[in-house]
Amino acid sequence: MDYDGFLPVFMQITDGKVHESQRAGSYSFSKGSVVVVDRGYVDYSWLGDLDSRGCYFVTRSKTNMKYSIIKSYQSEALLEKGIIKDEIVELSGPSAAKYNSKPLRLIHFWDSTTGNHYHFLTNNTGWKASLVANMHKQRWQIEIFFKHLKQRLKVSTFVGTSENAVMIQIWTSLIGILLLKYLQKKAKYDWNLSNLVGFIRMNIFVKINIWQWIDDPFIRPPVKGKNGQLQIFSD
Repeated sequence: MDYDGFLPVFMQITDGKVHESQRAGSYSFSKGSVVVVDRGYVDYSWLGDLDSRGCYFVTRSKTNMKYSIIKSYQSEALLEKGIIKDEIVELSGPSAAKYNSKPLRLIHFWDSTTGNHYHFLTNNTGWKASLVANMHKQRWQIEIFFKHLKQRLKVSTFVGTSENAVMIQIWTSLIGILLLKYLQKKAKYDWNLSNLVGFIRMNIFVKINIWQWIDDPFIRPPVKGKNGQLQIFSD
């Protein structure tokens, strides 16, 4: 999903037996791209390939990640922004060879809202630690996107159970959500996506100019009569 507009750019559909990290290598990113992924995509060979291509990545480190600390930064200013520690680390064990023994940056972040601790891993040493944490926070938009697919377009259950039937429903839903997001972005009215879906369902068979309605959905018809009052009796 592209951060600019939070719309999907490409996708692959596999069965549940295929792990995310196995498909990561099939994606291609241009130099300078910033790739933000969850822990399911942490494959050090792939992360090393991204780094060698001039791409940056932000992800959460695995709980069993083995590493040694090269440098560690702590301060009151960092702590005020939720940053417990900002470390430069080096992987150890088999993971080091996969990542070509390059240094990585490990940021220990405390979320004051939830009280949870997070560990963010990136190959960029120039960004502010708070920026790295905020980047990963924006990854939640893809979870919201899937939530819309399941709840608004009812992809949680399938009409048919064959592979072809499932694929048709998923692709149709993706096309539908893209059209809805396009309407939401282009509309002058500030639509909530759930409200937009609900209103379209209610007006799906109404013959009306789509852009006129979507820009001003609550327009009222003009009142006929003198002084704005309806005439009961005609002359």
